[in-house]
Amino acid sequence: MADEEDEKEYRWETGYEKTWEAIKEDEYGSLEFSVADIILKAKRKRQLERKGGSRLGMMRHIYIILDCSEKMTNEDLHPTRIFCSLKLLEDFIEEFFYQNPISQIGIIVTRNKRAEKISDLTGNPKKHIKELKALKNSSFTGEPSLQNSLELALKSLKLLPSHATREIVVIIGSLTTCDPGDIGETIQTMKTEGVRCSVIGLAAELHICKRMASVTGGIHGVVLDDKHFKEQLNLHIDPPPAATRLDAALVKMGFPHHALQSSTAETSMAVCMCHADNMEDSDKLLNTGYLCPQCLSKHCELPVECRACGLTLVSAPHLARSYHYLFPVKRFKEIQYDGSSSNCFSCQKEFGQVDKKLYYCENCHHTFCLDCEIFVHESLHMCPGCATNPETYVKQSENLSAR
Repeated sequence: MADEEDEKEYRWETGYEKTWEAIKEDEYGSLEFSVADIILKAKRKRQLERKGGSRLGMMRHIYIILDCSEKMTNEDLHPTRIFCSLKLLEDFIEEFFYQNPISQIGIIVTRNKRAEKISDLTGNPKKHIKELKALKNSSFTGEPSLQNSLELALKSLKLLPSHATREIVVIIGSLTTCDPGDIGETIQTMKTEGVRCSVIGLAAELHICKRMASVTGGIHGVVLDDKHFKEQLNLHIDPPPAATRLDAALVKMGFPHHALQSSTAETSMAVCMCHADNMEDSDKLLNTGYLCPQCLSKHCELPVECRACGLTLVSAPHLARSYHYLFPVKRFKEIQYDGSSSNCFSCQKEFGQVDKKLYYCENCHHTFCLDCEIFVHESLHMCPGCATNPETYVKQSENLSAR
């Protein structure tokens, strides 16, 4: 316990500078440079915390456990905790599947001392968002049950193959939990099964949540406001370091072709497998879609797991987006602005006095501004300068192949 307390610094102790000490005036009495430096440090913090050389899991399986108890109706987050959580979860799910297209998410809600699975593990973001929107009209009563929720998630995660990562993200606003048994045994089971459990607290830090995250290798945080809440969620977009017991395996996948309108039997008017059991969409007959290369069943979107034969169906761009985490863009070198560079290579923004620091790619020898540097490493995952230079691109590809 002493080691855990030493690692964390609280706001009311020495971990944060006072605002009036951090902001200083320049020789002209302006605060512009000081404010710009604070913004720069905040934007660069996430990049500096990333560690390279770690083994990451490409096929992630995450269960999101959402507290829907009475405490989630508190108004300390606008408009309430639950509505703020639902809105941020919608944005998180869309961004998560864009960055991890061959991963899967499931959603579990807990209230009235029970746990309910409202969405199974699937790679379809539309289904999750639909369930979250429907959740806004439900009632939020009683106490949550953390143990029941974890046990429900473990039933599905235990059945996953050994090459898949297993994760749980708990969003809890209550300070109590009503559990039927010893939650310590559940935590040990998660550790044995290699399940990584992280917690986002909306009220305060709970000892059991902190211990659970520490034992399973997850992260624990308590939100300060809605913006900090979004940052805590975004920490789970990038894949965490894989467990040592994660096995390497060949995964069979199918790359279906898109069936256009045709008079052939295999592309005739039919309901796709995605909506075969949905009565509301059963009248939507399609003559286009993606045909599974193994059983020729039709699906309306990718990626998806074929409901007929169980084959994972993806496209080449989906696989490429999942692959970039294994070979991230090399961190740019931070240099002082001396007036030699006039424009950012990417956005062509003219450097000014506010740009105290620039970012230099040692491969292509181009200079970037702070916003483009963050965009390259967090969203684009490819240096524009290296991509437009054939010699640099070939050299970088050879280095990746050697690794």
